[in-house]
Amino acid sequence: MDLIYDPQKIEAKWQARWAEQKLFDADEVPGRKKYYVLEMLPYPSGDIHMGHVRNYSIGDALARYMWMKGYNVLHPIGWDAFGLPAENAAIKLQRHPSEFTFSYIDRMREQLKRLGVSYDWRREIATCVPEYYRWNQWFFLQMYQRGLAYRKKSRVNWCSLCQTVLANEQVVNGCCWRHEETPVIERELEQWFLKITAYAERLLEDTKELVRWPERVLTMQQNWIGKSLGTEVDFFLPQLGEPLRIFTTRVDTIFGCTAVFLAPEHPIVEKLVAGSEAPEKLRAEVERVKASAVRARVEVDLEKVGIDTGFKARNPYNGELVPVWLANFVLMEYGTGAVMAVPAHDQRDFEFCTAYGLPIRTVIVPTGGALPEKLEAAYVEYGRLVNSGAYTGLTSEQAIERMTRDAEAQGFGKGTIQYRIKDWGISRQRYWGTPIPIVYCDACGIVPVREADLPVVLPPGVKLTGQGDSPLASVSEFVATSCPRCARPARRETDTMDTFVDSSWYFYRYTDPKISTAPISHEAVSYWFPVDQYIGGIEHAILHLIYMRFFAKVMRDIGLVDSAEPVARLFTQGMVIKDGAKMSKSKGNVVDPTEMCAKYGADTVRLYMLFAAPPEKDLDWSDAGIEGASRFLHRVYRLVAKHADRLRSVGAPPFELHTDQLGSEERRLLRKVHQTLRHVTEDMEGRWHFNTDIAMAMELVNELSDLEGAVEAGKIRPEIHKRGLECLVLILSLFAPHVADELWEELGHLEPTLRVSWPAFAPELAAEDELEIPVQVNGKLRGRIRVAVDVEEEEIRRRALAEEKVAQHVAGRQVVKVIVVPRKLVNIVVK
Repeated sequence: MDLIYDPQKIEAKWQARWAEQKLFDADEVPGRKKYYVLEMLPYPSGDIHMGHVRNYSIGDALARYMWMKGYNVLHPIGWDAFGLPAENAAIKLQRHPSEFTFSYIDRMREQLKRLGVSYDWRREIATCVPEYYRWNQWFFLQMYQRGLAYRKKSRVNWCSLCQTVLANEQVVNGCCWRHEETPVIERELEQWFLKITAYAERLLEDTKELVRWPERVLTMQQNWIGKSLGTEVDFFLPQLGEPLRIFTTRVDTIFGCTAVFLAPEHPIVEKLVAGSEAPEKLRAEVERVKASAVRARVEVDLEKVGIDTGFKARNPYNGELVPVWLANFVLMEYGTGAVMAVPAHDQRDFEFCTAYGLPIRTVIVPTGGALPEKLEAAYVEYGRLVNSGAYTGLTSEQAIERMTRDAEAQGFGKGTIQYRIKDWGISRQRYWGTPIPIVYCDACGIVPVREADLPVVLPPGVKLTGQGDSPLASVSEFVATSCPRCARPARRETDTMDTFVDSSWYFYRYTDPKISTAPISHEAVSYWFPVDQYIGGIEHAILHLIYMRFFAKVMRDIGLVDSAEPVARLFTQGMVIKDGAKMSKSKGNVVDPTEMCAKYGADTVRLYMLFAAPPEKDLDWSDAGIEGASRFLHRVYRLVAKHADRLRSVGAPPFELHTDQLGSEERRLLRKVHQTLRHVTEDMEGRWHFNTDIAMAMELVNELSDLEGAVEAGKIRPEIHKRGLECLVLILSLFAPHVADELWEELGHLEPTLRVSWPAFAPELAAEDELEIPVQVNGKLRGRIRVAVDVEEEEIRRRALAEEKVAQHVAGRQVVKVIVVPRKLVNIVVK
């Protein structure tokens, strides 16, 4: 066997052999246990980055482990191929977006193959081809028929750089999610929406089923859905002679209401302006607050602005008249667009009313306590009611129930539920996306395209400028069509769909990517689903991950799938950073995976990505770290190569042997082997501490190296030595599969490691004969002792006091006591 490790040669050899053997192809096998592992599909941006490498290395380690555990493993890949970057490149270079997209796909496919990831490439999909996006259109039609897709004029989030609409979930800290420093503005446009709010309660309730999802993701989704139990109450406007309905989650505080706040877009504002003594002045003030409200919705911590309209509203609970204000922080989309101001018990109201000199009245105090006469901040907790008429003395919980019941009985209010989540606006004024399958007819109105006429295909001859209306609007041969209902001349919808539609169901398509009669095969989905393990970034918690759950529920209601939740277990990996910052070309800190593979080999890159940090934490790239990973694999290769010729024909070890049938060196080797197997097995089944798994493999290499003398002296039988090396190779096959298969073959095996059963650890062999126990003197570590597992406590005391370094710190001092924590530590107290 060649003693020089050549990763380029070895990796090319095994990638070719794996492809020839169709090693990663997975088909439905009724009765065989399956495992579906999936990483979020990438956008074809031109090159994979280190974040991709980390993501796919995690998934590949798991996929290989599950193959070795006997599972039928589905591990597919595809391309989230529609989107703005390709269109923006097309605008800049005046070429078609598909040219960039497919060339980037080709490049990234080769890069992924160079990494040796165990993908079933037969199942590859690209969301930008008509064979895929026709089913986006089909889903839209199903939702339209069920009232889940609708069109309305709406204020929308607009990115000036993207030149398109953003969903609420795509606005991050007031800026575009793609352009983190570009403030989002508002526009009013006719838009298509998907009625995700119809599923708000199910989306919320079903989070209880997601017991193997990160708690952080579930909390983010629950907060985004934002269920509020509250009360709608009618205040009366005597100057207009009509009611004004407000929404509150804390009706128990209503006796502390000192104003009513309206959203500047509230319909009643026009009546207030018309009825004002100075309508022009009020109109100007309304426009000022409205402009501020647009900014307040997308900018973090913008100053709260309001105006007194001069009108009053009567509180139905106590008959008090309070001023009606417009406020830039009240959302028309939440509740009724009108809220009561209770500054003593809401911090936002407290700050606003303090700034504008509005009264602050305490009506809730801590149970069994009191509040100062002048508050420094709002008291927002539940408590006991004071200054609240007939409700004084009740707890907040009692008051909310009784006051809501009284409002319903007396006809001025009702209990209700509100959700923070809003319907999903999917209209985008760009070209490179799925055309919305709708036709506008002067006679028939809005008419859906017939299913038989799908797909509505993107026209090729489009001039892309990035300015003005949707690019499709300028293509007369696309726009001009006939009405599916009456056959008269009609015009097509020219907006395209949000690309998050594409990624909301792609994982179903992998199960039968060639099916042409339906979006998915029910039989294939029934075999493979749910996705057993999904891997991706936390940034998708309220974007992709909530949209896909919505789609799954719609698909179940349509009858396409049997389960309303598509993913059983979710893992969110950390980012790869360098010099403490996110990698970016502008910072000059990008590390190119292709260059690293050329320099060190794919196995080294993959091993380092899994070793450098726990997978859920950010990984700070280190050049020294990858050098260390390379040295380790060279060391492993030399260690096995040195003995491969001698051990190739050696048979299996006698597993029936017990520890008392082994020599001390054999027992030492097998103990480390089985401890490592135990650690890796338990991690792969749950914890995913890949970094410590690799550290354990490194310790096993150290042990094998330390025992070289015993091997040469014949104190370790060849079959036991071979088994130690084999287990090392099988463990490394999860993280560095090319070199593992090379070493496995050199040890005399014909099959690749993926087809080998994962070795079971023997608890008896993994058990320690000895323990290393730290010894402290007055709480400070001073030495360590090794003792037998079953040693008596008195012997531990004696050995601890006799330890050389410990004795130096005890000499000349009185030993007060010796504390022994069994199997953990010894602490000697002296004075």
